[in-house]
Formats: sequence, C-alpha cells, structure tokens
Amino acid sequence: MIFGLDITTALAVRIVISLFLAGVGVIVFFSRQQQPQNGAPAQAQAKSARRTKSKSSKSSGARGEDDSDFSDEPTNPLDNEDEDEEDPGAALERLPRIKLNHTYLDSDEMCRRAREFYDNMNKRRTVRSFSKRPVPLEVVENIVRVAGTAPSGAHTEPWTYVVVADPEMKAQVRQIVEREEEVNYDRRMGNVWVKDVALLGTDFSKPYLEDAPYLIIAFEQTSGIKPDGKKKHHYYSRLSAAISTGMLLTAIHYAGLVTVTSTPLNAYGALRDLLERPATEKAFLLLPIGYPSEDTTVPDLVRKPLDDIMVLK
Repeated sequence: MIFGLDITTALAVRIVISLFLAGVGVIVFFSRQQQPQNGAPAQAQAKSARRTKSKSSKSSGARGEDDSDFSDEPTNPLDNEDEDEEDPGAALERLPRIKLNHTYLDSDEMCRRAREFYDNMNKRRTVRSFSKRPVPLEVVENIVRVAGTAPSGAHTEPWTYVVVADPEMKAQVRQIVEREEEVNYDRRMGNVWVKDVALLGTDFSKPYLEDAPYLIIAFEQTSGIKPDGKKKHHYYSRLSAAISTGMLLTAIHYAGLVTVTSTPLNAYGALRDLLERPATEKAFLLLPIGYPSEDTTVPDLVRKPLDDIMVLK
C-alpha cells in the first residue's frame, strides 16, 4: 500500500502524472522555440533577416563601385513594410470615387486605331546622331506628363525625370559617361558584349550627349517623403519606373522626336551627384532627345514576328 492505495493503482497514478509532466515540458519547449529573442515580433525578425540577406547578396555580387546604386536585382516590395503603418491600399479605398471617363469604340474603329498606332510605332528606331535644331520645351514637358500617367505600386509614382538643357551641364554629363564607358568597353563588358554592340556601330564616344537639345535622366525613387515629413514607402518601384519610361519612349516617338536608351554602367552615382538628387533616387536610364540629323542612318534590323512574341492559350 502507498498513501492508502494499492500498488497497481499507485503505479497507474504515477504513469498518468509522468505523462502529464512530459506533455507540459514539450509544450513549453516548442513555445520557447517559436518566441523571438529579446521579445521582438517574429515578423520583425523575418524582415531583418531579409534585409541582411539582401545586403549580403549585394555586397558579394558587386560588379563595380556604383553597383549598390543600381543593381539588376529586383527590389522586394515587402522589405520596406512596417507593421505599425497604415495599409496604403486601405487608404486608397477611402479616396472619393469618380465615374470612369472612357470612350467605347466599335470593333472596326478599334482595329483601325490599333493598326494605325502599330504602323507608327514600328517606325521607331534608336538614333545616335542628333540635329542641334531646337525643340520647344512644351513638347518635352508633355512627353514627361505622358510618362507620369503610368501605373505604379499603390499609386506611389516612384519616378523623377531630370531634363538637362544647359550646354555646360550636358558637357559634364558627357564627360562622366564617356569616362566610365571607356572603362566599360575596355574591361567591364567582356569580349562577347563588346562584339555584339560593335555590330550596331557603338563605342564609348557619346557626342550626341551634347548635340541633342535635351537629355532626360530617369530616376527610380526607392522611397519618398510624406507631407508630415515621415518616410513614404514605394512598392515595386523598379517595375513602376520601367513602365513609366516605356511610355516616355512611346511619347517621344509620337511627338516626332528620336532618342537612344543609354545605360552607362558605373556612371549613375556621379550623375546623381551632378544633378543633385537625393540618395533615395537611383538613376537607371539616360535619354538624349531631339530631331535626327539629316544624314542619320540606322542598322537594317528586322523585328521578331508576332508568333515569336505572343502566345495565345
């Protein structure tokens, strides 16, 4: 007898108590494993881990001194989220609603317009020889306005277009770009890349940066500033800015002007400093715009047919 219980009953009670204590121990162990250290929220730790991984990958994969300023790595739109901030989507839903201003076209008119627009855009070519003939500033302003109509993540409109008309500043831009491009062609780009662009007749010399009436430098805004001075998060800023510049290119051609999409490696940081843009803005495209020179020629290229670029399911 143990505490008035026979041996069989006492043994059964002891087994039940042991199993109970073991279960409690397992629960405590796993609850501690799931708790973040130092009392920080689990989501905050996950976000910190993402940022650490992102910084590590950037530092290990750098190609040059300005790779941190512009990288081919897409920005994770969730990396900038703060859990205590208001959901921007919910804020948009509270905006006043207006009726969509849309013009409905019949099938024949739609087909006509689509074909007409394609025929016009199919004449667009990259040009590296510019006339110094002046272009009205109003035309440039409306071209940039078109780019500003592009869609963007949470309607943050994460782009800035710096228009350079001053001859001295255009000369400085050319100096910065050619200095880096000479190194690019000599060491950074590799033989295959250099041979590929040589077929198009390009090299590090960029006289058109001074000949064109205007230079447009496109900047991606990685974040912004709210009216109260707090940081404004930008979502999918790289993709949004790319869509906007696509519309900019379309507007340039539609207005009767030409351009070349210049992407000078390792010159973006110096261009940002010259143009006095904040650290939250990253230059990613340089576009001289104007009229083509009278003797302009272009490579006899053939574009891919529709079957190569469209898949219908």
